[in-house]
Amino acid sequence: MTPWLSIVGIGEDGIEALSPAARALVDQAEVLIGGDRHLAMLPAGDSRRRIPWPSPLSALVETIESLKPRRVCVLATGDPFCFGIGTTLARRIPLDEMVVIPGVSARTLVCSRLGWPQHTTRLLTLHGRPLALLEPHLQPGARLILLSEDAATPAAVAARLTERGFGPSAMTVLEHMGGPAERRLDGCADAWTHAPGEDFNTVAVTVTAGPDARTLSTLAGLPDDAFAHDGRMTKREVRAVTLAALAPHPGELLWDVGAGCGSVAVEWMRSHELNRAIALEPRPERRAMIAANAERLGTPGLKIVDGTAPAALAGLEPPDAVFVGGGASEPGVIEACWAALKPGGRLVANTVTLESEAVLLAKHAEMGGELVRIAVERAEPVGPYRGWRPLMPVTQWRLAKPYGAAE
Repeated sequence: MTPWLSIVGIGEDGIEALSPAARALVDQAEVLIGGDRHLAMLPAGDSRRRIPWPSPLSALVETIESLKPRRVCVLATGDPFCFGIGTTLARRIPLDEMVVIPGVSARTLVCSRLGWPQHTTRLLTLHGRPLALLEPHLQPGARLILLSEDAATPAAVAARLTERGFGPSAMTVLEHMGGPAERRLDGCADAWTHAPGEDFNTVAVTVTAGPDARTLSTLAGLPDDAFAHDGRMTKREVRAVTLAALAPHPGELLWDVGAGCGSVAVEWMRSHELNRAIALEPRPERRAMIAANAERLGTPGLKIVDGTAPAALAGLEPPDAVFVGGGASEPGVIEACWAALKPGGRLVANTVTLESEAVLLAKHAEMGGELVRIAVERAEPVGPYRGWRPLMPVTQWRLAKPYGAAE
């Protein structure tokens, strides 16, 4: 297949700074596509057809596909596959039909300005995404590179850091990096007084904890009081064992059935930024708690479904793992979860009631897997002294679906 589509990364230094190969692709194109800023870099007398970014972006993909086999060149900021248009186009257009020449990414430019080794940094985009995504990365010493939504993003980041107790964090805002209008602003989050500048900016943060900061690990087993809950939740120690049994892998999807306050789903997603989860919960007050916990703990992408298993499971994307935290004794719940589970997936069910335990014992006898009894005691005040107070013991059934099994 002869490539007809080219994607060229361009920086603030403009067309003249492109490599000969990249410049040739731009010069040979019949149609040029890009943002207003990109198209303004073309020579004034260039009469070729120009198409600015539309909204929604999905319309752009359809437009580009309709232009085939004309020679089309898409001008992108920096590296098109770093939160860029390249990823979107590659989902629809075969790679052998395109040529991609990346430019210098914002991450590379920030690291060169601040002297940061790239492997010590974490890159996040806040373009069209909530600030809550910062939460799992608020760890002392972390170096964050944030792609901004607009001129208001730096102040919003500073306010969020300050609210969470990380006000001493050093911030640097770099505008229009690599071009003649490049500008740098420095300060601390809790003393960020710079007026909003340019929309095209990148924020670099060195996370520093203040005296009121509460740092939360991305490993399983957050303190119970990190969550909004009504007392009926998977407790910290049991949650850590449960997540270990669910064994999250990057990019996998969890069903949290009978999610309660969503603690297992939230921790599943915190374990890796690519992980996804669906929390199924029929009670509105608990769905509100799930939403609050997802925002507070940095998993705003958690999907919350109103409904009761097994009926509400129909039509959901098949999971890589299932946690049944409530409703295991309801007819058809275990069967529906197992049927939907992908090969290689894990099913974990917890219960504290004798009725649900009887169901898990029967399923274990029928299907195999592991049965575990989890008993936890915590030291609590007993008058002027302290003693061990047991939590309700939890029966846990674990079962893995063999690879090659029918879905």
